[in-house]
Amino acid sequence: MRQAGEQAIYDAGIPALPSEIVKLLGRLKYRTSYGQNVLVHSVETSRLAAMIASELGLDVQAAKVGGLLHDMGKAVDHEVEGPHAQIGAQIAQRHNLSPKVVNAIAAHHQEVEYASMEAPIVQVADAISASRPGARGESMETYVRRLEDLQAIAESFEGVEKSFAVQAGREVRILVRPEQIDDVSATRLARDVVKKIEASLTYPGQIKVTVIRETRSVEYAK
Repeated sequence: MRQAGEQAIYDAGIPALPSEIVKLLGRLKYRTSYGQNVLVHSVETSRLAAMIASELGLDVQAAKVGGLLHDMGKAVDHEVEGPHAQIGAQIAQRHNLSPKVVNAIAAHHQEVEYASMEAPIVQVADAISASRPGARGESMETYVRRLEDLQAIAESFEGVEKSFAVQAGREVRILVRPEQIDDVSATRLARDVVKKIEASLTYPGQIKVTVIRETRSVEYAK
């Protein structure tokens, strides 16, 4: 009988992968994201990415492997610091997988730039699998409330002008008033927002907090 990781590789139609990666895939059988099994989601993403790449005449194998491994970092994100996309890309690179596969994993939440056409295909396939009817148990009301709660926490701090919950609630971007918040205070604000999110909300994975302090000088030539 095949183990979970081996079965996923077989179901995705991939000939072989390094044994460490097979074991990490197997761990995803016991991980869910908003009620969706991550291993099942990974196989779906792989198949969808392969079909899209085939239709566009691109590298089907790279899209297929990138789709299967895009959430691999979730198997160890409780042990290793950093976003799961970055962790997964580092593991893939360590095992000498192709640059297209590494980039597809790293870029599927747009935390790094695309380096090939297969990377956005994996991102699209990931979104299709996650958003199909019945894939995830979370209601729209719960999802929207979580985004609103994140923004409310950010905007509860003095000097914050506006905040935006992005990446399906995986990141909060905070715009501050530069006349009230200096560079040192911006760093402190990011840390304080993180602490309040950790104390106030329940959420899967990690939430990235980005504080943006922008100053502009405008003159007009007449």
